[in-house]
Amino acid sequence: MLDDRKMDVLKAIVTDYVSSQEPVGSKALVERHQLKVSPATVRNDMAVLEEEGYITQPHTSAGRIPTDKGYRLFVDRIATVKPLSAAEKRAIQAFMTGALDVDDIVTRTVRLLAQITQQVAIVQYPIASSAVVRHVELVPLTIDRVLVIVINSTGRVEQRAIEVVADESALARLRDRLNAALVGHAPGPAAERLSNLLGELPAEDRHGAASVVATVLEMLATDPSTRVVVGGVPNLTRFGDQFETTVKPVLEALEEQVVLLHLLGEAYGSAGDVTVRIGHENPYEPLQTTSLVASTYGNPDDAFATLGIVGPTRMDYPSTMASVRAVARYVGRFLAEG
Repeated sequence: MLDDRKMDVLKAIVTDYVSSQEPVGSKALVERHQLKVSPATVRNDMAVLEEEGYITQPHTSAGRIPTDKGYRLFVDRIATVKPLSAAEKRAIQAFMTGALDVDDIVTRTVRLLAQITQQVAIVQYPIASSAVVRHVELVPLTIDRVLVIVINSTGRVEQRAIEVVADESALARLRDRLNAALVGHAPGPAAERLSNLLGELPAEDRHGAASVVATVLEMLATDPSTRVVVGGVPNLTRFGDQFETTVKPVLEALEEQVVLLHLLGEAYGSAGDVTVRIGHENPYEPLQTTSLVASTYGNPDDAFATLGIVGPTRMDYPSTMASVRAVARYVGRFLAEG
């Protein structure tokens, strides 16, 4: 374990490197951080930090920069995540106010996270473990096309246009049957009830109803928790010079839903907790030049998921952690109020 003075030197190196993007020298540290020791003493401390793998010298006669191990110790020693200012809290509230449904909440959350952190935001759709069907609607579009709409108790709206030949009275009867069978039931039980519905319909309604029932079954089977929305990708291209190879593999990895779900799954924990995965701690090789800062949001008994940001390892961890945690809390509150 490092003594307090060496820890102060490491914190100063991380802070200066994040701010300046330049390797940090001993003289600059003493001048900027009032370390109350000589540059020679700081150089000795830096030599120990380098020997133990917390910092490295990118090239001869340069200053030092933090390693993944150094960032990890820095993050672990952040005693508390600093609170956001009143202005920052108001900005988050204003951004989220007026969200209409889960889709709108997720879209706003991605934009908000990307904007306030200036990183790539990733948001998993909430896993609505207790969501039930609230309403089913059938809207005639043309003589042979119908819009099938399913709304659940979280406000999520699924809709699909399908080809169906049925008059309006038959559609109305089918809509009433669907609502009687499905409203108030979770997707699994609702799907089971739906499978018995065709046999209960009058013979003249079955032909047109078959396509509708099959479509509603597919919609009930859709699991939104397997979807991750990404925003702010252009933010990452600003840091292209900070990746060991190129930014391209990182951008390609961010297009893979399975990879993102795995990343967020690794960060799954109690609501409000902030998880940080730094560099080579990431299991997916193309993302090992990045860090993930993530937090779960929502209520484990209702709608629960994970959100976070991906950016270069050289990031302002205290501010990013505070922003991710604050957004997670506000989104969870919106879901609860909805």
